[in-house]
Amino acid sequence: MAKILSGKTVSQRIKDELKNETAELKSRGKTTGLAVVLVGDDSASKVYVRNKEKACEDVGIYSEMHKLPEETTERELLDLVDKLNNDDKIDGVLVQLPLPAHLDDSVIINNIRPDKDVDAFHPVNVGKIMIGDYDFLPCTPAGIMELIHESGVSVDGKNCVVIGRSNIVGKPMSMLLLHENGTVTTCHSHTQDLAEITKRADILVAAVGIAKFVKADMVKPGAVVIDVGMDRDENGKLCGDVDFDEVEPIAGAITPVPGGVGPMTVTMLMRNTITASKKHMMGSGN
Repeated sequence: MAKILSGKTVSQRIKDELKNETAELKSRGKTTGLAVVLVGDDSASKVYVRNKEKACEDVGIYSEMHKLPEETTERELLDLVDKLNNDDKIDGVLVQLPLPAHLDDSVIINNIRPDKDVDAFHPVNVGKIMIGDYDFLPCTPAGIMELIHESGVSVDGKNCVVIGRSNIVGKPMSMLLLHENGTVTTCHSHTQDLAEITKRADILVAAVGIAKFVKADMVKPGAVVIDVGMDRDENGKLCGDVDFDEVEPIAGAITPVPGGVGPMTVTMLMRNTITASKKHMMGSGN
């Protein structure tokens, strides 16, 4: 029986610590502020945004929600980003992705001030992560690292396999494991003999977006298995990239879906926003 790595439990513990930090900042005259921009009507995005608003409430962060219609132009969105960049009440600016097809994600992200980029997607922040000298970490990989630490397994010297190479999860995940001295293999759709590689992993992170993709014969007995997926199975039931029922008896530790990585992502956003707030209070903005 694997140890179940509950993101709900770990994130609540971290949120309690963050609550103390926002209270401490407030006592010194600094209110922490986050602005979230939602363009269009994507239902999954609306759920994420609601979760972010609730988390802000929980930890004592002032939050603003800017809902824009689907047909918003690039210029209109850039004008709003510019306004938020220059608003001293706001420490973090987050534009919810994906954006409608006519808007270019990278243009918008590149216009968020790096010291307010609490998603850590701006090229300046990506570069800082690469060299290991960062202010913010991307929220999902940062949350995953907390869950790996919770498993009690040290990354140092371990074989780590990440399935997926997105800029949001796969690539930064590989870098964070490398920073903790893991031996990291990044797998993707062109990888040959995938199961042979994943079977050697002491720590396996699945971020492919395919329901129940990782089966028991792909997992080393006793491995830490982190499931980043948020999919629907053949019955429409929420599930992850890992076939939990098959893999759980083999793994040493595993994250459930839902209730694993998801809650951690939102909590790491709160942590990044408070980090930004502290930097702004010390006058080290952009």
